[in-house]
Amino acid sequence: MKTPALKVAAATMLALAAAGASAEANVTYINTAEMTDVPRHYKDLETMEFTFTELLKQLSGQLPAGQVLKVEFLDIDLAGDVFPRVPVRDIRVTKGQADWPRIHLRYSIEQDGKVIRSGEKKLADPNYQQGINMYNQDLYAYEKQMLDTWFRKEILPAKP
Repeated sequence: MKTPALKVAAATMLALAAAGASAEANVTYINTAEMTDVPRHYKDLETMEFTFTELLKQLSGQLPAGQVLKVEFLDIDLAGDVFPRVPVRDIRVTKGQADWPRIHLRYSIEQDGKVIRSGEKKLADPNYQQGINMYNQDLYAYEKQMLDTWFRKEILPAKP
């Protein structure tokens, strides 16, 4: 008869083995200081990078096991316009006019160390305030919805 501690250890080892075989994402940000519109304050910039990285890691879990999604953010123009209020924190206002989100990225999908697909894409959503946004209550909801749509349409393998 197995002891509870042995059962827990076995379950943990199985979970770690399964996680090792699943898809993953490697995300980098190329020269954020030169990007069109990212947060000025370093904490806000870190939050934005963390948010996009975690989203892509979560989405990459839908890829076939063993595949690695690599994404390089080349330029980011967040939805809305920034209005400086105080030296450290700004206010971002979205009007639904010519202030839509734009992201320029380079990506590749690798399996067993070989690139199976790659490309460069300029994402933009001029209708960002229309329709349903599943990230509606999130910070960077418009950008997250745009990345999610790109991932579902262009990265996920077609289902038979």
